[in-house]
Amino acid sequence: MKYGEQIVENFDIEKDFEIWPNQHERDYVIKVTLPEFTCLCPRSGYPDFATIYVEYTPDKWVAELKAIKLYINSFRNRHISHENSANEIYSTFETKIAPKRLKVIADYYPRGNVHTVVEIDSEKMVKEK
Repeated sequence: MKYGEQIVENFDIEKDFEIWPNQHERDYVIKVTLPEFTCLCPRSGYPDFATIYVEYTPDKWVAELKAIKLYINSFRNRHISHENSANEIYSTFETKIAPKRLKVIADYYPRGNVHTVVEIDSEKMVKEK
């Protein structure tokens, strides 16, 4: 296995998803586009390809960009559905950096005449009372 394959294969969300303190008090938006997302269909095993968009307003923490890249690449050999992968990515950011606002869009390439876009946006969610 080449070094890049080893890093992705052994990615551990608990120790490898590096976060840094946010050094700014003002609100600002970080937008990350990940155009090479891949995973495997849980039913057929065929590859699924997507562009993942992550947009967040940091609070106390920001996610290190290389850690995001490695995390996203860790999906490539996993059998996971479109909605589950998008929700897992959202939950990872929500848990790890607890941003003020978070949006994840998973825009899957068409396959079999179906184009799927999964969007999860903290501003559009109904808050529990």
